[in-house]
Amino acid sequence: MIKILFVCTGNICRSPAAEGIMKKKLIDYGLDKYVKVDSAGTIGYHAGEQPDERMQMHALKRGYTLDHLARKFNPNTDGDKFNYILIMDDYNYDALVRMDTSNKYKSKIFRTTDFSSNKEIHEVPDPYYGTGEGFERVLDILEDSIDNFIKFIQREIEKRDIK
Repeated sequence: MIKILFVCTGNICRSPAAEGIMKKKLIDYGLDKYVKVDSAGTIGYHAGEQPDERMQMHALKRGYTLDHLARKFNPNTDGDKFNYILIMDDYNYDALVRMDTSNKYKSKIFRTTDFSSNKEIHEVPDPYYGTGEGFERVLDILEDSIDNFIKFIQREIEKRDIK
């Protein structure tokens, strides 16, 4: 089983959207039995809350259900538990590296946009204080990056002979 964690700041917009997109696409590709997906935030301010209503609305228009409850990244368990930790921006990267005091999981951290087809995009922008257009842009970036990440995961599944 490959375990993937998406991380943003509050775990109510970008990372739960990435989790929802990934889960649906894994089902579409028939890979859901080989991959487990979760999300978390670098802060616990929204812990226990559902994803932002605006993000839920925009995601649902594209066929994605966001049913995750926000939680804070736990450096004592999440670092060991997941094979891949995909972050949304430099702030998230820096926060996770600071939490990794024993340097155990830094090699598992990737930018979600590392898998983007558009190499000019380096971060998934936070749409929280913006308009609907910002949520749509985030979903565009996530869909593209996740499509490419799934191709990467497919190769990992074959290489590990998980099937």
